[in-house]
Amino acid sequence: MTQAKNRQITLASRPNGVPTAENFSLLEGDIPTAGPGQMLLKTLYLSLDPYMRGRMNDAASYAEPVAIGGVMTAGTVCEVIDSNLEGYSVGDVVLAGSGWQDYALSDGEAVRKLDPSAGPLSYALGVLGMPGFTAYTGLLQIGQPKAGETVVVAAASGAVGSVVGQIAKLKGCRVVGVAGSSEKCAYVTDDLGFDTCLNYKDADFAARLASACPDGIDVYFENVGGAVFQAVLPLLNVWARVPLCGLIAHYNATSLPDGPDKAPLLMRNLLTKRITIRGFIIFDHYADFPVFFEEMSGWLRDGSVRYREDMVESLVAAPEAFMGMLEGRNFGKLVVKVAERSD
Repeated sequence: MTQAKNRQITLASRPNGVPTAENFSLLEGDIPTAGPGQMLLKTLYLSLDPYMRGRMNDAASYAEPVAIGGVMTAGTVCEVIDSNLEGYSVGDVVLAGSGWQDYALSDGEAVRKLDPSAGPLSYALGVLGMPGFTAYTGLLQIGQPKAGETVVVAAASGAVGSVVGQIAKLKGCRVVGVAGSSEKCAYVTDDLGFDTCLNYKDADFAARLASACPDGIDVYFENVGGAVFQAVLPLLNVWARVPLCGLIAHYNATSLPDGPDKAPLLMRNLLTKRITIRGFIIFDHYADFPVFFEEMSGWLRDGSVRYREDMVESLVAAPEAFMGMLEGRNFGKLVVKVAERSD
């Protein structure tokens, strides 16, 4: 063991709007002992993702909320430290969902062994894991891009959006990214190969988006909502497709926005242009994961897809990093490095 205690970051209280440090607690307890049919996992890397904000609310959703006093939920890359579970040995590296803590017990449910030779272990939380699979599935199954079409990607420098745009380019599309700073936009075009990228914070964003999409928008990959969607809506073409995987602009909202009811405008566009908007939860698609993993691994090897991580050191840095992510301060897939792998 590298330390005598197990640190856990728990949900101390439910946020009212923007999360604060007071919503989290850092606890220390004994490292658990693996019993029959169990293994002890040590967290190496911890994923921070926007969906976690919804788990902090006590509201009906596609997954249960984190209980007050419960360990914050998260995907993790872990090392097996002790095992009484058939099929798992000390030293194995696995993908698990052990949350914001140093150590956890597992009976093997929802755990997958990782091959360290497939790439950096942390990639299992990003481009070779849930975010990459979300991009792949949403774009190809719902967006169904065709060569020559225009694809617009919100949060284009993020873990999902950056992959969406690169796949769309591989399919022969013209790709327009949307990001939150000039630095992120430059990365999206110069490093990832998007045709252009626009800063949604610019006062003339809507006009610039219209200029960047002279033939309209055929596919809009939505994970933001808010002002970005308002600018996109009038540009959607007949038979446009909108994969909907997130609405980060609204996650901290405590009420509906003021202003006119725009539902009739939305519904009229959906009807007259025969637009498809389909929400999806990636948990429903994991039967297709092996196909994704094989294709994405190949794209990474040959350089067709590039990937950026925003790595934060130490478990105790997770709350501040998470709050910053909700404000767009991260640049790339946000991952917390919790511990080194044992020699």
